[in-house]
Amino acid sequence: MNTKLLVLIAAVIMFTACSGDKKAQLEKMKAEYEKLGNDIKVLESEIKSNGDTTLLASNAKISFTEIKKSIFSHYIEVPGKVDGEENVIATSQAMGVVTKVNVKEGDKVSKGQILAELDAGMVTQTLNQLNTQLVFLTDLYNRQKALWDQKIGSEVQYLSAKNNKENIENQIKTIKEQGDMYKVTSPISGTIEEAPIKIGQSMAPGMIAFRVINFNRVKIVADVSEANSIKIKQGNEVKITFPEDNKTFDAKIDFTSKYINPINRTFQIESYVKPGEIEYRANMIAIMNILDYRNNEAFVIPANLIQTDSKSQFVWIALKSDKGYTVSKKTITPGLSYNGLTEITSGLSEGDILLTSNLFDIQLNQKIEL
Repeated sequence: MNTKLLVLIAAVIMFTACSGDKKAQLEKMKAEYEKLGNDIKVLESEIKSNGDTTLLASNAKISFTEIKKSIFSHYIEVPGKVDGEENVIATSQAMGVVTKVNVKEGDKVSKGQILAELDAGMVTQTLNQLNTQLVFLTDLYNRQKALWDQKIGSEVQYLSAKNNKENIENQIKTIKEQGDMYKVTSPISGTIEEAPIKIGQSMAPGMIAFRVINFNRVKIVADVSEANSIKIKQGNEVKITFPEDNKTFDAKIDFTSKYINPINRTFQIESYVKPGEIEYRANMIAIMNILDYRNNEAFVIPANLIQTDSKSQFVWIALKSDKGYTVSKKTITPGLSYNGLTEITSGLSEGDILLTSNLFDIQLNQKIEL
């Protein structure tokens, strides 16, 4: 019984050892395979750099395009937001407790309309007292005037009664003006977009009672980096895109600020758009693509066709001969790039046959088929 057990244990140990050897062998082969693949790539690269094309298939079918002059436009993209031409805050001119709110968010209001009222009890009490005095002084003045008209009494008495009456009238006018300071009125005609004010709340000058926006004219506002201050000017073309609606409108820069924010080194620009084209909302996101460069006769190619070696940037072109087409290399100078296209400022000529496929397989002087 013990002998059989020993044999079984030995067999298990031998199987485990063999399995371990196979795993180690597999890892070793993988490492050798990886090294061999890297060596092959290095040798192929060296052969290709020496101009040897014997490893390449001849008469390879290649796609191409003929170089022609076209329009190249470059845009600067900046995020913007929607704002009304008039976007103002309505606030109180005096301190007090809110006693009445006459409007709510979404209501249309007119310029000068009373939006809310504050407690003006002291002002009202003073006004009532002055009105009472005015009644008495007015009656006294009328009596004194009647006597003076009949040449009865002195001129001093008449002028004194007149002065007292006019003094009270001026005081009443002043108090009424003070009372108006306890009323929150709309500075413009528009729509109530924000109304944080509540009855019983204490208000003070400068606190936001209402935000009123006039969307009769809509503008897009954006902050632009100081680095673009020379390129972006009033009148520049701009394409305004609203991502949520997937709509784009053509516009122009209507305003460029002469002030650069010292904190973030930006300046503000504005563009007006037609109201009603979409449902505008304050602070809605908009993307502004501002035209800062245009060449009506440029050589433009897809940016992914540009190759790079240790010396320069180049493209592959096809040269025609009696025996067909062969691959040639043209050194170029790229300019600006936008939306996947690059302007080539030098190196290309009109009519050049630009190769557009198999760019990493073709080699200099290789025969190809177009």
